[in-house]
This record gives sequence, structure tokens and C-alpha cells, in this order.
Amino acid sequence: MITRLRSLTPRWTLLVPVLAVVLLIFTWGRDLPGAVVALVTLVLAGSVLAAVHHAEVVAHRVGEPFGSLVLAIAVTIIEVALIVTLMADGGAKSASLARDTVFAAVMITCNGIVGLCLLVASLRHGTAVFNPEGTGAALATVATLATLSLVLPTFTTSKPGPEFSTVQLTFAALSSLILYGLFVATQTVRHRDYFLPITRQGEVITVDTHAGRPTRRTAWTSLGLLGLSLVGVVGLAKGVSPTVESAVAAAGLNQAVVGVVIALLVLLPETIAALRSARRDRVQTSLNLALGSAMASIGLTIPAVALASFWLSGPLVLGLGPTDMLLLLLTVVVSSLTVVPGRATPLQGGVHLVLFLAYLELAVNP
Repeated sequence: MITRLRSLTPRWTLLVPVLAVVLLIFTWGRDLPGAVVALVTLVLAGSVLAAVHHAEVVAHRVGEPFGSLVLAIAVTIIEVALIVTLMADGGAKSASLARDTVFAAVMITCNGIVGLCLLVASLRHGTAVFNPEGTGAALATVATLATLSLVLPTFTTSKPGPEFSTVQLTFAALSSLILYGLFVATQTVRHRDYFLPITRQGEVITVDTHAGRPTRRTAWTSLGLLGLSLVGVVGLAKGVSPTVESAVAAAGLNQAVVGVVIALLVLLPETIAALRSARRDRVQTSLNLALGSAMASIGLTIPAVALASFWLSGPLVLGLGPTDMLLLLLTVVVSSLTVVPGRATPLQGGVHLVLFLAYLELAVNP
């Protein structure tokens, strides 16, 4: 990683985002044969890896905790665009797509990414250490956002079904934006030390000495290429989504699997970046990425979908079913117990990963 950052921009990371956009132009709105789908998938994977590289360059330039926000917000904007686009094309069958994707993002980040990072860091360094004050604040915000947006619609009575009324949806959207804005202000201004990596003695690491800081020109170049990479990801993902939906239907799987696939795809860059930080014993950065992504996924997606629902046809189903609510409750309880000590062993990582695998199994086989 040090060598890559010092070389600034490997050649393939310059070419792949441009190739993705060119391929997107030629394939947009067309029915793709199998060979083209394979090519699109390959370029899509390359775009994800390029996005990881450029996000890391930008993050290294601006430093923590601002760096953790770069990829989280960028990927969430792409997630919102992908959800709204698929909902506009999917009709009634996509009524629960936003709920399925957002809930999948919460389970992937809070259990999948967190579990992997804790396991990797603790196996490599003995224990995984992080700041419980900042991580606890992030977890509390995620739990509140998830409850307001995904649990309450199941119990409200103003509108039949697991849906919000217009007033309730407006309140949920505004609350999501306000909470997310307060968290960002806390993370970057008021209490930024709570979200910086710490040593095993509990001292805050304010300067990363693992690599030289990229120049401003390099950072701006990487920011632009990050945007191109993410545009390529969402555009090419939309191109292969009919193939994914057809495969899900042909296999007789639950429609929620489509939301899982979308979330897995858009969160892949953050997963790779979080694992790299965990390997370097920067677990706080990994947790910032994971919980920040969950928070951004709710705090930005729900308001955007709420706004889009005024011109999208069909209902907007946000309420979770009993099984998913139980998984969410268990995730919040387990995460709280993980965060409180400020350090974790492979056991905690394994517990989160088992929860994630349970979610995947129930999504495929409810």
C-alpha cells in the first residue's frame, strides 16, 4: 500500500474508470448478450477496485476522520441513484427494493464488514483496539435511524401495510438528514478525536506515518477518477441487473435477494478499504467506514427515496418483517456489547460473521 500511494496513480486505475464510462455509453439501455454481460461484469469489478484506490488516495490527503467519509458518502450517492433507477423501471415488484437494500447495507456493514475487520485485526495483532466513545456514538445513531425508518412503518396505522403516510415519511426523511448531519459535525468538528485511530495504550494517532501525503493535484485527480469509477459501477450494475433479476426469479429465490446483491456490490469498495485498515491495525478507521456507511445508507437513501416516491408509481414499502426485526435487534445488542470494552478478540468477530451468515441464509431461504 505504501508503494502504491507513493507511486500515486497506477496506470490501470487511470484506464479502468474511463473504460467503464465508455462501455456504459455503448451498452446503456440495450439488451446484453451473455458475452457482453461477462465483459461488463469484469470491467465492473475493475471499477470497484479503482474506486478503492482513488478513495484511499483522497482519504490519505484529507486525513482522518474526514477520509472515512469520502468513500461512504460517494458510494451511498451511487446506491441511491441505483435504487431510484431500478424502482423507476421495476414497477410494483420494486416497492420493497429500497427497504431490502438499506437493510442489507446495515447487516453487511454492522456484521459482515465489522466482523471481518475485528477478526483480521485480532488474529494479526492479538486484539483489535478502537475508541468506544466514537464507535458507540456511531452505533447509537445507526440503531436510531434503522428503527425510525425500517421498524416503525410495520407498526403505524395511518396507512395499511408496512408503509408510512406522507406526513410520517416526511418526518422520517427529515429526521434521517438531521441525525446524519449532527453525526458528521460531531465526527469532523466537535469531537473528531473520538474517531481517530488509537494505539494499544489508548493514545490517539493524529498522523499516519505509513506513507507520504499525496499532493493536492494528485488528490483532485483521484477525486475525479473516483467519481468516474462510481458512475461506471452504478451504470454497469444497472446494465447487468436484468440478468441478476432473471437469475433470482429462475432460481425461485426471494425478491429481497436483489437488494442483497445491490448492497454487496456497492459496499465492496468500502469492504476492501476497511480490511486494509484493519490489517494495518487501524481498526477505528475500519469501524468508521463500516458504521458510517450504514448511517449514510439510511440517512441519505431514505430521504432520497421519500422525495422520489412523489413521482414514482406504486407503493413504498419500508417496514421490516418479524424475522428481519429480530435480526436487527440482535445486531444492535451484540454490537453494543462489542463496542463497550474498546477492544475485541476473534470471538467477537466470529459472532458478527455468524449473524451476517444467518441473515444471508434467511434472505435466500426465508
